[in-house]
Amino acid sequence: MASLPVSAWPTDLDTLAQPPRPRLVAVEASAPAIAAPARLSALEWSIVALAERDTIASLREPGRIVAALENLFGVHRPNKLANSRLEVLRRVAVFVWRQGWKVPKSELEAFLAEGFTLDQYELIQASIAERAAPTRRRGRGR
Repeated sequence: MASLPVSAWPTDLDTLAQPPRPRLVAVEASAPAIAAPARLSALEWSIVALAERDTIASLREPGRIVAALENLFGVHRPNKLANSRLEVLRRVAVFVWRQGWKVPKSELEAFLAEGFTLDQYELIQASIAERAAPTRRRGRGR
């Protein structure tokens, strides 16, 4: 095996390859981005409140026979909302009012596809859970 004598190493530090010096780059100091709290508009909150009266059956499309029977007996079905974003909100709110956290994945995906966020979904869940909780009577146990 061949080796170089120790004297073959350069003794002058200037002849050694110098690594490039790090370059300082000014970074603008800014406050960390704080996520805005989840909010719904007054119109959106009114849709959530109106969904309290609707049932899960209001979300299904009736068949021809059922539609004919409803017309014959005068059964009124809640109309879909003309705005698709608000209709998706209504559908999610109906599921939350009736089933709590058991919202179908497809409905949640549609909710997110319309531009809503998971924070808004959790806000709706928390608000409905607070309103649906049994109220405590004051003055009980006197």
